[in-house]
Amino acid sequence: MTIDFSRRALGKAPARFDARTYRLGAVLAERLIDIPPACNWLPHASWPMWNNDRIGCCTQVSVASAIRSWTSAAQSTVMLSDAQVLGNYSAQSGYRSDIPASDQGAVELDVLNRWRREGYDRPGQTRDYLTGFGSVEPHERGNVRRAIAALGGLYIGVQIPQYIMQTDGDWVLQTNADRTIAGGHAIWLHGYDQDWLYFNSWGQSLRMTWDWFETYCDEAYGLVSRQNWLGIKGRSPQCEDVNALLAELRAS
Repeated sequence: MTIDFSRRALGKAPARFDARTYRLGAVLAERLIDIPPACNWLPHASWPMWNNDRIGCCTQVSVASAIRSWTSAAQSTVMLSDAQVLGNYSAQSGYRSDIPASDQGAVELDVLNRWRREGYDRPGQTRDYLTGFGSVEPHERGNVRRAIAALGGLYIGVQIPQYIMQTDGDWVLQTNADRTIAGGHAIWLHGYDQDWLYFNSWGQSLRMTWDWFETYCDEAYGLVSRQNWLGIKGRSPQCEDVNALLAELRAS
């Protein structure tokens, strides 16, 4: 497949941190599963562009990616349409298709808070609501792995160096390339192994090295979704103690 590198939009606004955001590190280790050596919730998936070739809606592409990952593993796949992703982006950010200058991206923390409080459109008659979320330190590899394995993925923000905008394939550190920051980008990580983290971006299944992730990731959040991640028996695919985790989140 020929990739048109000119058709890649960025839309993660600068990270904003809130002291009230729960830090998941300790409770991930205490409440959730032991870390498997590798995990990939969608190893063979193909991904839509979801308008991110021309609009900076990556924060909502990552919401749609999370919903797809969760439901594919725990229930039956729920896939948002282009119109739903764009509608959610407009509702959260104020973007209007008739005003191109209104495409200013979004702050990840704002996206997650709105998802929890007001929900987003999804296929069917119900809105999609996030149950809770907490921050994960990108340099704590154990907690990054545990969040992906136990919670179905990790919602992250990265700073994209210019050379990645021209890269077709793996995201690796390149010391001799143009590392000027082109902008921020939201990503949903859905897998890992010893060497790689697995994700989708701009309609492709991709992977990044751990050192690339630790160099360019500036925010990461573990998400809890009762609606999508718990199956018909009320348990996640890994049967971890989600209720205990939720109690910790609500007490924080």
